[in-house]
Amino acid sequence: MSESYLSAGARLSYVQVGTGMPVVFLHPTPLDHDYWRPLVAELDRVCAIVPDFRGHGASELGSLPAGGFARVPDAPVLTVSQLAGDVLALLDELGISRAVFTGCSIGGYVMLELWRRAPKRIRGMAFVCSKPQPDAEPNLQKRVENITRVRGDGANGFFDTMAQTLLGATARKRQRAIIAEVRGRMTLTADAVVAVQAGLAARPDSVPTVRTIDVPVLAIAGGEDGAVTTAEMAAFREAHGSCEFHIIPDAGHFAAYEQPQIVAGMLGPWLQQFKAL
Repeated sequence: MSESYLSAGARLSYVQVGTGMPVVFLHPTPLDHDYWRPLVAELDRVCAIVPDFRGHGASELGSLPAGGFARVPDAPVLTVSQLAGDVLALLDELGISRAVFTGCSIGGYVMLELWRRAPKRIRGMAFVCSKPQPDAEPNLQKRVENITRVRGDGANGFFDTMAQTLLGATARKRQRAIIAEVRGRMTLTADAVVAVQAGLAARPDSVPTVRTIDVPVLAIAGGEDGAVTTAEMAAFREAHGSCEFHIIPDAGHFAAYEQPQIVAGMLGPWLQQFKAL
């Protein structure tokens, strides 16, 4: 059952499942907390805390400032800083001083911001199909195109494209229903999509941040991921602490939803080191 809390004027939603060590799961956009449901079901003795980012799922978007993305200066911007602040507010709401964090895509970007802001609250960081690099020029141009498209035609066509391109070719072929499943969880308003695209474009370069991470890191890349390459994810090997690196050859950007058993087989054993402490 979903619960809610307040952060910076917006009512945000989260789900808490299981008992044991707190692990916070941060979903990719434009999905919501349900992205992690199949994976969480595979894990034992974990208290999974799974929020909906603002503007996603049952969480309100709230009031956001414009001007943070110079190429579309009138666009509202949902920054990774705002999202990190929301996560910290949730930890405070639940009375959790430290947790392990797992993030996919934008969820990983938020984790890197959390490390910059509150490293003492992080026991470990698992990145699934995420990267520390900022948007390159082609990505920035694509953000502008996406914003223009959504403002002109609404979000449905954008979501139809995302449901196809962010899933790996193997999942689309072997799991016919998965396209409709992920498409059904894409419920952002057009304003929220614009704010997310602007925020992704404005996110900082986190490669220097990776070199400061001194807690255990797990990095899981998808060999069929067209949004984040395995080479980009290899940058996590530069973490000051240990980094365990895996590639799932036949997984796309939504690897944890496409192949939850495989990802759980990597994440579960990695989590054991924290249960022993």
